[in-house]
Amino acid sequence: MNWEENIKQKSLWNGEISNLEEKEKIAEKLARKVKDGDVIGVGSGSTSFVATKAIAKKIKEEKLNITAIPTSYEVKLLCENLGIPTTTLMVKKPDWSYDGADEVAPNNWLVKGRGGAMYKEKLNIASSPITYILVDDSKMVEHICDKFPIPIEVAPEAVNFVRQALIQMGAEKVSLRLAKGKDGPVITESNNIILDAIFKNVTKNLEKELKSIVGVVETGLFIGYSVVIER
Repeated sequence: MNWEENIKQKSLWNGEISNLEEKEKIAEKLARKVKDGDVIGVGSGSTSFVATKAIAKKIKEEKLNITAIPTSYEVKLLCENLGIPTTTLMVKKPDWSYDGADEVAPNNWLVKGRGGAMYKEKLNIASSPITYILVDDSKMVEHICDKFPIPIEVAPEAVNFVRQALIQMGAEKVSLRLAKGKDGPVITESNNIILDAIFKNVTKNLEKELKSIVGVVETGLFIGYSVVIER
């Protein structure tokens, strides 16, 4: 027996998508890479949302057998809505992945995590031979933290210790990310909280240094991963 009205069918994107035409062009370009039998890591965010819809259209038109590894509950709902089977990294390894970014520096260093899914996003990217980062020109920056802080995913009980450690490491500003639409902080896909940290000087070792702080689960700083920027 099915529900008279399935709320999942309404769980699409909430709000307006900026630079939609540009993102649709990137999505069509990505969809051409899809091959029958692919296991694909699917990232979060508006550009990934548009790309996933383009891939679903190709799957339907060409009757392809594709499996997705989603990085968030939002993406899992989207894939189910579009008829794309999903699995997890416990079961499958991705042939390739795609995701968006909040900032892309010239050396392909990335800032991600405004959607609160940086741990699962990084795990997908680290597990994939190649990941396509889908961005429009607004995401290109000269230096990390030009537009956005670096998200730091923190176990809740460690928040004060981590904040102090970040300041000692040279962070110019550290703030707890508060939720919109609910009271209190943003809760990540892994049930942690987020500290947003601004660093004036981001070095190649900063990601590892941040991860060495007790209580840091993951960061939204991505340095040295196998990524290709698709614009």
